[in-house]
Amino acid sequence: MNIIVCIKRVPDTADAAVNIDSSGKDIVKDRLTFDINESDNYALEEAILLKEKLGGTVTIVSVGPPECEDTLRMGLAKGADTAIRITDERFTETDGFAIAEIIKSAIKDLDFDLVLTGCIATDDGASQVGPTLAELMDIPHATLVTKIDVNNGVVRVHKELEGGLTEVFDIKLPALFAIQTGINEPRYASLIAIRRAAAKEIKVLGAGELGIEEVSLKTKVESLFRPPVAKHAEILQGTPDEVSTKLAQILLSS
Repeated sequence: MNIIVCIKRVPDTADAAVNIDSSGKDIVKDRLTFDINESDNYALEEAILLKEKLGGTVTIVSVGPPECEDTLRMGLAKGADTAIRITDERFTETDGFAIAEIIKSAIKDLDFDLVLTGCIATDDGASQVGPTLAELMDIPHATLVTKIDVNNGVVRVHKELEGGLTEVFDIKLPALFAIQTGINEPRYASLIAIRRAAAKEIKVLGAGELGIEEVSLKTKVESLFRPPVAKHAEILQGTPDEVSTKLAQILLSS
């Protein structure tokens, strides 16, 4: 089974101060650390597990600057076979649709059975690239996938729904799945594998090689701003009857 995995290099903002830059359209990234997007890491692990079980190859693809190669090499160290980085000056302003178009141009002629992406990016939270890419390539897709069972060109997919429910259905290959976190336990790369990956070639493609003259933007960032400070939580005190009365008054006045 030949699998393509789309991965994204994102800033780790969990414990860092995030400030808006002078343009008002992005954040200051100078002092932030970067790593593979969380759900993309699970997608990569799922691809490697499928390759180990069924054979085939894993190709990882990322759109971004040279710094993305560190993320791609870590993917190679974990078990991916080849890596592609897509970059061009014309790709500086993109949205989910444009990224999907760019990736489609890079992989449409590759031999693949399955495309895996993460279900959401931790930097923009858009969840658009996977489904958009599937629609552009005219292949079936499923999102929030928590389990994959492959049997003779058909995949039984477990999809997470609201309220703790799971939907199970069959999809014929080729297909695209957006992977939910928790589907597996991503591995760590060994030191030897990291050293070997450092010597591997990463294919770099630009707009010329992809035949793209201009990306198609459907959305545009006008400005970023911090959310307004809201009221703090109020702790209701007193007897159960007093607390329920106060709560009822708050609900009626809201």
